[in-house]
Amino acid sequence: MPKLCKHPYPNHPKGCPNWGKKKGCPPNAPWLPNSFDYRYPVYAIWNVYPFGEHVEKMRAKHPEWTQRQVECCLYWQGTARKQLKEIVKNFLKGHPGLKIVDCPEAQGINLTETMKQVYVQLEWPPKHKTYQIVLAGTA
Repeated sequence: MPKLCKHPYPNHPKGCPNWGKKKGCPPNAPWLPNSFDYRYPVYAIWNVYPFGEHVEKMRAKHPEWTQRQVECCLYWQGTARKQLKEIVKNFLKGHPGLKIVDCPEAQGINLTETMKQVYVQLEWPPKHKTYQIVLAGTA
């Protein structure tokens, strides 16, 4: 959510550095309710990445690293996003013509609450698994 994007986190006291710079990020991101035609279904498409396993492997490989280093998204996010991209590609084969919103949080969607609607509990912060989630719908 746009408010969350401005929330400070380690080494980013003003929040996400993509704010106002990346096309799909606030304040330039369109408000999601204006992105889809709600007379048609909107789909959540997600990937589950085994974050805990990744952390264990990194800890074994780099025992001198801090917890923050073994959890760093630079070492797992690319793989997880590649997996999600393949899942989305396969989904779209059966649902041609849908628009994908690949950063729904930036467009005002609370994914934690949204995923609860389909009985998926997101871990914050992730310890065992992490999710990459996109939405698809008719424009």
